[in-house]
Parts: sequence; C-alpha cells; structure tokens
Amino acid sequence: MSAPVDSNHPARYFHAMADGRIQCDLCPRDCTLADGQRGLCFVRQNQGGQMMLTTYGRSSGFCLDPIEKKPLAHFYPGSSVLSFGTAGCNLSCKFCQNWDISKSKEMDRLADQASPQQIARAAVRHGAKSVAFTYNDPVIFAEYAMDTADACRAAGIKTVAVTAGYIHAQPRADFFAKMDAANVDLKGFTEQFYHRLTGSHLQPVLETLQYLVHQTTVWTEITTLLIPGFNDSDEEIHKLSDWVLRELRPDVPLHFSAFHPDYKMMNVPPTRPETLQKARAIARSVGLLHVYTGNVHDVEGDTTLCPGCGESLVVRDYYQILSYKLDERGCCPGCGHQLAGHFAAKVGTFGRRRLPIRIS
Repeated sequence: MSAPVDSNHPARYFHAMADGRIQCDLCPRDCTLADGQRGLCFVRQNQGGQMMLTTYGRSSGFCLDPIEKKPLAHFYPGSSVLSFGTAGCNLSCKFCQNWDISKSKEMDRLADQASPQQIARAAVRHGAKSVAFTYNDPVIFAEYAMDTADACRAAGIKTVAVTAGYIHAQPRADFFAKMDAANVDLKGFTEQFYHRLTGSHLQPVLETLQYLVHQTTVWTEITTLLIPGFNDSDEEIHKLSDWVLRELRPDVPLHFSAFHPDYKMMNVPPTRPETLQKARAIARSVGLLHVYTGNVHDVEGDTTLCPGCGESLVVRDYYQILSYKLDERGCCPGCGHQLAGHFAAKVGTFGRRRLPIRIS
C-alpha cells in the first residue's frame, strides 16, 4: 500500500506584502491573505507567510469518461479519459452544474487520494488515452495538476484541462505548457454576465483563449452553456461566434451546451433543444467550421462535417460514436481535406459509459 499523500503542499504564485499579508498571483482575483486565511477558491491558504495548496493529492473521485464528455470532439474520438477534480473554485457561478464539488468547503468530500505517479499508472492500467483535470477548475490546484501532467507525459498519457481560463499570464504559461488539450468555458460574451453571474471578468478568459490558440500547441475547444434569458440572445451568440472567427480561427470547435436548473438558478427553465440548434446555425453562418450541441440527443448537432466537401466524418449521439471515416491524420476519405485536431486510424470504442474507479 502506498503512503498517504500530504495534502498540504507548497504553492507557487504569490508574493509578500508590506503589511505582513501575502497576495495570491495565480488568478485575477489577487486575493490578499493574512496568516491562516484562505483565498476565495478555499484551497490556497496562507500558512506562516507561505502559500499552501491544501488539496494536493486529494480528489472528489476518479472516473473513466468518454472524451466527448469533456467535451472534446477533435481529440481522439471515442477514447476514454481518466477524470478527476478536487474541491473549490475561483469563480462564483450561480448556475454551477458541479456545485457540490466546486463550491465545497468540506475536505471530507475529498474521498480518494492519489499521487501524480499513481494517477498516471492508473490511466495506463485502465487503458485511458488521457487524464482530464475537471469537475472543478484545475487552475486552483495547478501544482497538483502540473505534477500529474509530468507523470502522465512520462507514461505516454495525454492530459486535458477543463477550465474557465481565469488565470494570470505567468501561471497560464506554466500550466498550459504541461497540457495536450483544453476545453475552455466561455460562459457568456458580456462583462455584465460575467460580473453578475460568475463574480469574475470576461477579458482574462478571452486572453487565455487567444494565448492557447496562437501561442501554444494545446488543442483547444470552447464550450458555452446557454442559459435562457441570460446569454442566449441571437445578438450575443452572433458576437461570440464572430469573435471566435476573427480572433481565434474558424476551425476552433465551439460547443453550445444545454443548461439545467441547478445551484442558485433553480427557477430558470432548461435550455430548449431549438435554442441550441439556432445557436449552432448562427455560428455556422458566421463562418465557424465545427459547431456542436451538447447535453442533448442531437445527432446532426453532434456530427463532425468535412469543411471541404460536407461529408459526415464523425457521427455521434450523446457521447456514442455511430460512424467514423478518418485516418490517423484526420483526413476526409472523399476529398482529402485534413481536419484540425488529433485523431487515430481507428475510433475508440469506450462509448457513453461513466465508470467510477478507486486508485488508492
């Protein structure tokens, strides 16, 4: 049996202040902490003038998921991914779909322990193509995620960050240097939405997306959860899509996902499938090549089309691959167009299962 992992781990990205406090330099919240205080994320704490990550090596649970659930549509379709998160978050989303984990301030929710090396070995043992840092935002447990990414890379396992992208420039460069793929939540496209519903700001997220697409080799996809009456207007979807086209690339996949009532927004109705389909149509009309619908059964909205000839190259239904026509270079068999992304000669067969596993 492996020795327990010490959950108190020295953290990076802070500096001492003249009044004896320390300031966290990880994300744009810039929390200033007296001795014993924790940041808004709850997991980073001032302990005697040293920033400590208090959830290192501890997880809310490990699962094998389909990679499409992250969601990633152009990163080894059909493969399995070992997914885990910790507790806490550096945003305050009123619509959080994982609030029992991300809003938790109870360490007893962290039911499983694992070192970075144990996680990498488990991924190999279970046949996972990749490991995903998800459920809560991996930015706040950056040191644990980066150490795990190093162990995974040494074992031949890819790594995926599912994140809101709310992070300062230097830790952003350090963090994403370890990642192979990312799905970034672009939660809305107005500052008012970000301020009122997430307690954060839009611009740092846009900067993260620009950095990922233009300055790294990290495969990047975007998800926007459409909340009825808050961020689903035709005008906002058009502006968001136009920004992705203009400031990123037309081949960056964009996922419009369905909201369900949760956390502090129980009085808001679920997103109608028609809303997702209309958003997809708007984004495609702007010029985006790969636009998907999520959290609903929608084969058309889940299908990857060839930008060259329009052929259906990957047909899906709610994480299940129904048809796959690509080679390892991601080329269309009809016209030879090469899709952006990472593909294999044979599609994975993991399906839509979700399998909880224990590591320690």
